[in-house]
Amino acid sequence: MTALTGTFELTRFILRRDRIRILVWIVAIVALAALTATGIKGLFPTQAALDQTAAATQHNAAAIAFNGPAQALNTVGGQLAFQFGAVGMVMVALMSLFMVGRLTRGEEEAGRLELMRSLPVGSLAPTLAASLTVAAMNIAVGVLTTVALLAQGLAAAGSLVFGVSFILIGLVFGGVALVAAQVTENTRVVYGAAGAVLGAAFVLRAVGDIGDGTVSWFSPIGWAQKARPFAGERWWPLLLLLTATVVLVAAASALAARRDLGAGLVAARPGRPTASRSLGHPFGLAIRLQRGVLLGWSVGVLVTGIAYGWIGPTVDAFIGQNKALAEILAGAGGANLTDSYFAASFRLMALLATGFAIQSALRLRSEETSMRAESVLATPVSRWRWGASHLTVAFAGSVILLGVAGLATGLTYGVAGGDLNSAPRLVGAALVYAPPMWLMVGLTIALVGLVPRWAGASWAILAACVVAGFLGAVLHLPSWLQNLSPFERVPQLPAQSLTLLPLVVISAVAAGFTLAGLFGLRRRDIGQI
Repeated sequence: MTALTGTFELTRFILRRDRIRILVWIVAIVALAALTATGIKGLFPTQAALDQTAAATQHNAAAIAFNGPAQALNTVGGQLAFQFGAVGMVMVALMSLFMVGRLTRGEEEAGRLELMRSLPVGSLAPTLAASLTVAAMNIAVGVLTTVALLAQGLAAAGSLVFGVSFILIGLVFGGVALVAAQVTENTRVVYGAAGAVLGAAFVLRAVGDIGDGTVSWFSPIGWAQKARPFAGERWWPLLLLLTATVVLVAAASALAARRDLGAGLVAARPGRPTASRSLGHPFGLAIRLQRGVLLGWSVGVLVTGIAYGWIGPTVDAFIGQNKALAEILAGAGGANLTDSYFAASFRLMALLATGFAIQSALRLRSEETSMRAESVLATPVSRWRWGASHLTVAFAGSVILLGVAGLATGLTYGVAGGDLNSAPRLVGAALVYAPPMWLMVGLTIALVGLVPRWAGASWAILAACVVAGFLGAVLHLPSWLQNLSPFERVPQLPAQSLTLLPLVVISAVAAGFTLAGLFGLRRRDIGQI
């Protein structure tokens, strides 16, 4: 038996077990790339429209900070690279780091890797199988994205560079997660560390693109964008990504050889000899388990709100000149273009923050499958109290994130030249999305309690809401289909006036789903698949 014995069998097992998860990641990213290209064609049907938006965007620092360098914006391909390039790279990076963390450190933490190693499996086979799976996912995303763009009639060279940049970005951050998995013995820390590297890469790229471009060379995302897809392609920056991947994989292999199975290079810090009083209650334990996740999401929402608030005073100049974009924003209602812009911005931030709401509600399922829930329920703690404690964090955390989004947007808008007194109004405009987020929490716990095998379907529901909210008009989806999303049913403040009926109805439906989920959790077996 060699160190690679069993690699093929483990790879086949991963593909069989996680086939749905793998397919969803690939299809979602490729579909968004194709839909973005279609949407750009619909927004800018003529060369004059492309020239107009290119002139309005060329020197907009906020747009460049979020999207990347303004390159060939007077072409459909250049607009695609600008509008979806950075976003797509972040999605591919998240796919890679989540999958690597799940297939490496996640397997060790759950004890399954030790079981596999008791069979005729080489020491490097599990890591290599995980790496091959993630590499294949990235290649599939890159190849299918290239094919989708070619089918849209975009230039072959630009489409190929765009697709290859997705592949290499995914490989780089897969390597980052692979290194992090050797350092720590906690899966959540792996996600946090790799996510922090991704966030730093995005910030460095943004700072560099606003400036003279020098700082962007310290970011893998900056390397990929300097390949200039659809803007006079350059292949050599992609070699930096390939080199970084090789170095990271080699480093991860060297570190893996220096640690024990199930342990990390950095030993876990011992806890206090006695627990705090709050940990004697299920709600205190839920807060302790989820406070790091809530803090991370709060920082992300804070940065996003600052960016949207900073753009606010320039909306009339930036968007008002483009009739297509102005008409889309006008869909929120109201004659004030700035208010329509804020309404659309809060809807986006609410959809993003719903990721926390779903993740928080799914913590019940992860505690159950990791068998930690049994230890809690073995004490005089009912299933109802245990479930309600985590759901309270999900419901309250949703409100906190929306409050952070509204306050950050309002204060930054005032500092950037708008009306500082608008802050309370914008906080209220953000909080109006709490009922739809609660409904997503209710749907999630209903799945966990009644059909736990399909608990992950809540992410697919959120993805459908995102498509309905931001691509519905471009794709000409029927209004009844768009209105199935609860985020489309609430009043679009501050562009519209407040109406309480939709909020009350959505909240009532959310409460119904939540009660049904808790009732199901009380009646079914813990650990049920």
